[in-house]
Amino acid sequence: MPDYLTRFSLANQRALITGASRGLGAEPGHVRCMSNWPAPFSKSLLKMTDEIVVHNAEPQLPALPTQMLPALAQLTTALGIPREALAPDDEIAYAWRDLPREIAEIPAALRGELVARMCVAVSTGLFDGAINYAWNATILHLRDRVRGFGLPVVASTLQKDFEDRHLIELQDSELLGLALKLGIISEDGFFFLDQCRDTRNNFSAAHPVIGKINDREFTTFLNRCTRYALAAQAFPRGVAVADFISAIKGTRFTAAQLGLWVERLQGTHDAQRQLLFGTVHGIYCDPGTSEQSRLNALDICTECYPTFTTDVKTVLVDRHSDYVAKGDTPRHTASQQLFEKLAALSLLNESERHGVISHAVQMLWNIHKGTNNFYNEPPFAERLLQISEQGAIPETIQQEYVQTVVGCRIGNAYGVSRSAIQYYDKMISSFSPREVSIMIGLARGNSILSRQIRGDANSRGRFVVAMRLIDRASVPASLQNDYDKITN
Repeated sequence: MPDYLTRFSLANQRALITGASRGLGAEPGHVRCMSNWPAPFSKSLLKMTDEIVVHNAEPQLPALPTQMLPALAQLTTALGIPREALAPDDEIAYAWRDLPREIAEIPAALRGELVARMCVAVSTGLFDGAINYAWNATILHLRDRVRGFGLPVVASTLQKDFEDRHLIELQDSELLGLALKLGIISEDGFFFLDQCRDTRNNFSAAHPVIGKINDREFTTFLNRCTRYALAAQAFPRGVAVADFISAIKGTRFTAAQLGLWVERLQGTHDAQRQLLFGTVHGIYCDPGTSEQSRLNALDICTECYPTFTTDVKTVLVDRHSDYVAKGDTPRHTASQQLFEKLAALSLLNESERHGVISHAVQMLWNIHKGTNNFYNEPPFAERLLQISEQGAIPETIQQEYVQTVVGCRIGNAYGVSRSAIQYYDKMISSFSPREVSIMIGLARGNSILSRQIRGDANSRGRFVVAMRLIDRASVPASLQNDYDKITN
């Protein structure tokens, strides 16, 4: 008999496989499966996957008992139902013939009670029952793979509590999605296993069926469960989540280290990217995170942000919204800072942008009114410019924004911060028509700034220079005469 190379991870060397059938989507009850360890075998460790390589011979299943198929005919006759109600003899024979080839791919440690029941179901032509046993074995093994991954690591990655009871309570579809994100199964594996899930829900003995499956369909079903889950092949191409989290929380990234992680993140599938960037966001916002780790998280996001898909951005916004809903001020504030540094404030709602801009405006105005403002204004002016370039200024803050920018640009009796002028000019030249209206209104209003413009020649001269930065086409038609009077 030829040997079949089968691999399974160290974490999956468990003799006991348990799981609640409710989590498997079956009827209420409890499924327990005891797997016996195989006889002593030679093993070798693989550095990259930490797996043991086991050579399994094709199992020698007994021939179908000669009385089995005639007994099925006798049973249907006794019950007064046609023989066609059960699988035909030839389909049972073909399915039984193909079983050893598929079972050979399953590690001996996983050939437990459920696999034995599957074989018995096949021998009687109960393919709907056989796929149910195969699927339950698959789900139990995937749970075991998640346990081997480390539930604390999963909890840290998901940014929420995740204990064994949470794992058992996952619906099959949720477990497949989690396995995909953790890199336990590949995108191909997720696609085919999700098809198996749908087949199991509609054609197995676990629920009222909508049709029958034949021997070929059963063999294909078993092959997919074996190939993409039970065979426990090496992890597919992707990012090792535990290593990634450990690296971010470690020492400051070198340029080479940062480049390597960025390359890996861009090379993995979108489902895992959503998970990992959500994790990075959580690490950055965690008040307990060290500054080195926070900078590592920021570097990763900054380098990858141009390639963020809509789904990844949605994950970040959802996490940000969760902090708001929970009243978690420290994380909410840190999240706002991250969005600002990524030039992604436009992703937040208007009230969020109002808060960020209002804070930046107040900080700039306080510095402008303080001592040594000429030297201290530039970085605060630059920050406000960067924020203003990330999207339209909410109407609720436009008045304060325009007054602050114009007020700082015209300066005071001692002059203006020359190093900050470039930032003020860029903001003024980008004023929206409504903001232009507010600026023009300053020349004839009754505020302190308005009186300064009218009463101080130097301030008025700088105001005129600032007004000329605005293209006349941006001025509302009703105010163009006022604009001409100021600029001429």
